[in-house]
Amino acid sequence: MVYRIYLPPCYDEEPERSYPVLYLIHGQTYSDTQWDRLGVPETADRLIAAGEVAPFIVVMPRDRVWHEPTEDNFGLAVEQSLIPWVDDYYRTIPDRAHRAIGGLSRGGAWAIHLGLSHPELFSAVGAHSGFVFYTDVQPLYLWLHNIPIGLAPRIYMDVANEDRPEITESAIFLEDLLTQYDIPHEWHMFVGEHEEAYWQAHVEDYLRWYTQGWSK
Repeated sequence: MVYRIYLPPCYDEEPERSYPVLYLIHGQTYSDTQWDRLGVPETADRLIAAGEVAPFIVVMPRDRVWHEPTEDNFGLAVEQSLIPWVDDYYRTIPDRAHRAIGGLSRGGAWAIHLGLSHPELFSAVGAHSGFVFYTDVQPLYLWLHNIPIGLAPRIYMDVANEDRPEITESAIFLEDLLTQYDIPHEWHMFVGEHEEAYWQAHVEDYLRWYTQGWSK
């Protein structure tokens, strides 16, 4: 699996320190460069330097196939190969409390898929203009029902007010379902469209949210 990684400025300067990890997944037709292009490294550098968030690692994997999870092994590769590799190779804090996952558009669908089917892996899940995979609609009910007490991840969802209708409908479906199952979550509809300018405008908000609770 190809992945891009961001290491905080102090990573080499403090060799005894370990770090939380944020996994960010790109949208369809794009690659692991997308979150980088949207300014994640620069924004993280600035927030960390100002002491406003804890230093953290960002892993940005590349999804090469645009199929449902039943036909695309990307999710399995993240769960079974990438996360163990990152925890072995980099100085991470290898527990769910210090691991978050998020994505935009199709990447948000992957974040929902992985975060809700494996709440033992992630303490926070973000879907930015995200949706629910068609093949995840039925399993989603079981995933939410089976989340162990105390293991419900923090959830953040946002869509643009002029997003694609099918994406907005899917996001509203998920938000309603989270409410029905009494799963705490944040839901936002901001001004914008389904485009990089929208996500770029909210990168700082996203990073501040993911890093909540990580010790500075």
